[in-house]
Amino acid sequence: VQLQASGGGLLQVGDSLRLDCAASGFIFSAYMMGWFRQAPGKEREFVASITWNGGSTFYSDSVKGRFTISRDNAKNTVYLQMDNLKPEDTAVYYCAAARYQAQFDTSSPHFWGKGTLVTVSS
Repeated sequence: VQLQASGGGLLQVGDSLRLDCAASGFIFSAYMMGWFRQAPGKEREFVASITWNGGSTFYSDSVKGRFTISRDNAKNTVYLQMDNLKPEDTAVYYCAAARYQAQFDTSSPHFWGKGTLVTVSS
């Protein structure tokens, strides 16, 4: 199983950025996909998730209205569009796969990917 996140970088406040996560080694369309992040000195936290067919999405309060999660099952890829970035969005972002939202809620998905660093400078 591989989950390869990409797209991180150094941004300014108010900028936008899209993260991609390419998946392989499992039946992508059978899993919910999600994003987590871990800021320096803090615990990893849930950011967003999406159901297998994209029909439902879930967001943390801190990103609701600014971030959008989407997926393309034909490309085995999940995306995180981040708009109006703030310094507190600075973190390593990880994608993950789970069968149920409860797994994201308890930070216990089936599969974790390697992270990509997003730094938002003020």
